[in-house]
Amino acid sequence: MIELKDLPDCPVETTLFLISDKWKVLIIRDLLNGTMRFGELKKSITGISQKVLTQHLRAMEESGLISRKVYAQVPPKVEYTLTETGMSLKPVLDAMWHWGLKYKSNNTDNRKTSKRD
Repeated sequence: MIELKDLPDCPVETTLFLISDKWKVLIIRDLLNGTMRFGELKKSITGISQKVLTQHLRAMEESGLISRKVYAQVPPKVEYTLTETGMSLKPVLDAMWHWGLKYKSNNTDNRKTSKRD
């Protein structure tokens, strides 16, 4: 687990420290819908390699954003779930979604206007 002394003083920096990578945000996005297995996450996140997904899942588990449950069976079954702390990022991702939607809408309108002039 990450220790408080290792986190930046600024709360914005702390948030960025924990979710600053696009892959981490996309993992959170997908896990907001519920528990997923490794293969399901890999399929749902276009372009992520197995190695990078593994690295980010480990880091997110260490920081307390996700939990990992391993089932003793062959082939191995591993499931990932957002913790309560991870779920608390939902409003942040919702705000990002709304901002991105508005940005795309405004910039699509601006490009159309610019082309007509």
